[in-house]
Amino acid sequence: MAHTPGTAVIPVAASAGARRRGRAGRPSASGVVIDQVSKLIIEQLQQDGRRSYAAIGKAVGLSEAAVRQRVQRLIDGGVMQIVAVTDPMTLGFHRQTMIGIKCEGDLERVADHLANMDEIDYVVITSGSFDVLVEVVCEDDDHLLEILSQVRAVPSVTSTETFVYLKLRKQTYSWGTR
Repeated sequence: MAHTPGTAVIPVAASAGARRRGRAGRPSASGVVIDQVSKLIIEQLQQDGRRSYAAIGKAVGLSEAAVRQRVQRLIDGGVMQIVAVTDPMTLGFHRQTMIGIKCEGDLERVADHLANMDEIDYVVITSGSFDVLVEVVCEDDDHLLEILSQVRAVPSVTSTETFVYLKLRKQTYSWGTR
């Protein structure tokens, strides 16, 4: 998804596995058990991804070592990742877009192909007018044109529509553990 300019906090982004999890204490789709304590740890990291394991442990009632182990298990299981969110504009990426893609055939194969492209940072198979949506962060319009040519060359892609981001109004990683 688009990145908030000037973001200084390192948020935790929950993966699709985290969003597909079962009830508390049951294994998620990734096989990692997400109990109430793990949810509290995730929430602590979403507030501040740099928070120390000792501080998290104090807040959730675990030792620093126990928090470290749980966090590593959540990361290894694909439930979450801890990342630095940057402002693409300050790094020379002046064009952000969402590209709607219509395809024929195996959507997962197309999505996998697109996911392997470095310039694409978000790929989702959808219902509705488009089969796949991808987000692209690129340097300028010439770079975008190169990427569009690559996307259109993917076997089974029949058409694309590009939505250029003009201004980001909201972005959050706080969907948390509800």
